[in-house]
Amino acid sequence: MKVFTAEQIRQWDRFTISNEPVSSIQLMERAAEALAGWISESCKNHKKMAIFCGSGNNGGDGLALARILYIKGFDADIFVQNPKGKISDDASVNLKRLRDFSGISVREFKEAAQYNFDDRTVIIDALFGTGLSRPLEGVSKKVVEMLNQKDCIKISVDIPSGLPADTIFEKEPVIFKADYTLSFQCWKKSFLHPETGKYAGKVVILDIGLHPEYLESEAAEDFVIGEKLINRIFKPRENFSHKGTYGKVTITGGSYGKIGAAVLATRSALKTGAGLTFTFAPKCGYEILQTLCPEAMFLEGGNEQIEDFKQESDTVYAIGPGLGTHEKTEKGLLKFLKEYTEPLVLDADALNIISKDHKNLKLVPQKSLITPHPKEFERLFGSTQNSFERLKLAREKAKEFNIYIVLKDHHTQVVTPEGKVFYNINGNAGLAKGGSGDILTGILASLLAQGYSEEDTCILGVWLHGRAADLAAEKYSKESMLPTDVINTFGDVFEELNRLNRIRL
Repeated sequence: MKVFTAEQIRQWDRFTISNEPVSSIQLMERAAEALAGWISESCKNHKKMAIFCGSGNNGGDGLALARILYIKGFDADIFVQNPKGKISDDASVNLKRLRDFSGISVREFKEAAQYNFDDRTVIIDALFGTGLSRPLEGVSKKVVEMLNQKDCIKISVDIPSGLPADTIFEKEPVIFKADYTLSFQCWKKSFLHPETGKYAGKVVILDIGLHPEYLESEAAEDFVIGEKLINRIFKPRENFSHKGTYGKVTITGGSYGKIGAAVLATRSALKTGAGLTFTFAPKCGYEILQTLCPEAMFLEGGNEQIEDFKQESDTVYAIGPGLGTHEKTEKGLLKFLKEYTEPLVLDADALNIISKDHKNLKLVPQKSLITPHPKEFERLFGSTQNSFERLKLAREKAKEFNIYIVLKDHHTQVVTPEGKVFYNINGNAGLAKGGSGDILTGILASLLAQGYSEEDTCILGVWLHGRAADLAAEKYSKESMLPTDVINTFGDVFEELNRLNRIRL
């Protein structure tokens, strides 16, 4: 799914109006119908709707929504700054339509102080949409501050009021803090970053029938990874195939006291379909790896840490899990990278070694995949003020070094050398445990070995990782799930993908 800017979304509205054709007021009605459909289904036990409307078209959506919810049997109370004040043409039409409904009250913002916000009340924010380009101020700011203090379910129409769609304000502004954001047609960039996404709550994308031709033809640099994209990428296993069909992986990692990381990466590669899996690790990990990963073959590279990195041309290397940063390990890795030219996966201590001297980045083979978390990214490329700036820098570095950066975060971002960004929106806080990154390393190496392109490997890999984590959380909870639980749910994820593929055929 493409992520459009606020300006592109406005153009999409205009394109729909002129090409369908449909009037702007009819499009507003579509939006209100979609909102009312979700709210009436999801808020059956909360019959009182307190809808706060601005003077623009976001407020018009709220006014139309109040009328439809009232018809559906909900109590609807509308709050506006000035019932006789200037509002947009379409909002004005919907305000006039409310005159036919005596049961809908229209009140001023100042009356909200005495309003009974009880446990049956849902607060609906329709104050400002994506057109807002400055922080809230004056009366609107005070209203949002007051509403944020209420212990009610809070829903934003399209985007939380005060939240910019495409960027971040320099100072911490006042923003409506929604439990749910019912957004029209596509994700907004600000929903996908930690500093801004925290205001949106759970995001629900509502299809309001904007013209599909615009979606197809309009260019975008940012994308959300969705089921349609994953189904296009995923290749079911062929019946007439053998282990050589699915490539060879060499997990390179582990050191004394950190063999578990190599175990997790190895098991992950095995469980995600690699044809042959080797683990190149120090001798101290031999019995552990052979016991816990009997399907993988062991290659020895030192006693308590890897010192001598072997080089083969018919395997995909994944280097870093539990590797350590011993002087001999560092020397061996840098020597290996000077001589090796094929794409590989670099994570964890491999990145920490490379970050000791920024000249080392030039040793990373082109088209390789690196998987830093934010602190590792900072050590590699420098500090930034926020995640928006970090992503901008990641775009620059992916292009400069011709590599793929899998920037691990709440919504992990896949950054390509061409400057595209793919946000992964599944997964959960249960992955916030040591070992989760090692699993992702194994997945990426396995998919790369199976013949997926570098871009498709990253996209499918982060999605598999997140989907397996979601299934593990359902079974064990976010608090108790372990990285090994995630690995053990890969089979369920692949069964889902194969079932969807059979349905599509």
